[in-house]
Amino acid sequence: MSDSGRAPRAIVLVLDSVGAGALPDAAEYGDEGSNTLSNTSRAVGGLTTPVLGAMGLGNITPIVGVPPVDAPLASWGRNAERSAGKDTTTGHWEMMGLVLERPFPTYPHGFPAEVIDEFCRLTGYAGVLGNSVASGTVIINELGDEHMATGLPIVYTSADSVFQIAAHEERFGLDNLYEACEIARKMLTGEHCVGRVIARPFVGPDEDGVYQRTHRRRDFAVKPFEPTVLDLLQEGGVPVFGVGKIGDIFAWQAVTSSPHVTDNMDGFDHLLCEVRRPEQGFVFCNLVDFDMLWGHRNDAEAYARGLEAVDRRMPELLDAMVDGDLLIITADHGCDPTTDSTDHSREHTPLIAKIKGVDAGVALGTRATFGDIGETVLHFYGLQDRCGRGTSFLEEVRGA
Repeated sequence: MSDSGRAPRAIVLVLDSVGAGALPDAAEYGDEGSNTLSNTSRAVGGLTTPVLGAMGLGNITPIVGVPPVDAPLASWGRNAERSAGKDTTTGHWEMMGLVLERPFPTYPHGFPAEVIDEFCRLTGYAGVLGNSVASGTVIINELGDEHMATGLPIVYTSADSVFQIAAHEERFGLDNLYEACEIARKMLTGEHCVGRVIARPFVGPDEDGVYQRTHRRRDFAVKPFEPTVLDLLQEGGVPVFGVGKIGDIFAWQAVTSSPHVTDNMDGFDHLLCEVRRPEQGFVFCNLVDFDMLWGHRNDAEAYARGLEAVDRRMPELLDAMVDGDLLIITADHGCDPTTDSTDHSREHTPLIAKIKGVDAGVALGTRATFGDIGETVLHFYGLQDRCGRGTSFLEEVRGA
């Protein structure tokens, strides 16, 4: 028990899509040369992230403005993904010990007629608009007026395994949108079992005729096919406190709570609240703006400013931790905003691990699977070897 009166806890902070260099098989995914951190820093003339830099961020991959340091204050490395795929669900599941041998299905030409017809039959809609691969911000402006006139939902996908439904919050209604997504989630099984169904509400048009997405997005993920580290923690008496879309990603399986957030800074506020909780528990936080707002829109400047904003708040997180707390900072995939693609990129993810009270670090190398993170969390709570799908690096971090 620490002086604060609570037991030390493990914290995993996922900077959604902040990749750290192409994986060896990146070319098979069309992502050769992707490096979200390096390329973003170069595109904007350098990053200013002194706190993450002191923790070893610049030791992981070359970053303009964030040089390597000789004596980082945390342990550092990078993670390789064993699963087939490069999406949010696959990345988070692998972190928690579930490796996918086959990727979720994707639809580069839109969804087949049998999928759309069944969706319309179950929802009662006369049809859908779109049914194509599209940028969400683009398609709502291409089809927004027709949607307002007809009331038909806009259905689209991307290079990821997603069935996305966009609808106007007032014309269509949020409750109707969420209900349509729930119907789609139950429908999409077997060969059409997509990783996520996503509700994409929007408002407008404004005085310039532009429609804008809102923060009331919801993700409806498929349930994990096997028990994850979260299930093992729950069985071991350790509650899981999520922040952001963690609950949605795991279909609320073994997740005690996971408040939705409006943006990264709101997410960071919630993260601090969870870290300061008096009761024992694992904190699992996702900050999604890097991916949702900047990566997919190829906005390298905003992406860089977002990284710097998180860095400015890192002292608050470190202060909220108590001696013995374990903090792991990582990502779930890449989304390099400097490439022609607007989709996720097949990349290593960064790994920074720090125990409060240990102001030194060691090189953790390239981990063979994201699952080393989940194995380390289990080890932290004395539940080591219950999963066996990764290798804990806890002792290396403790002995730094």
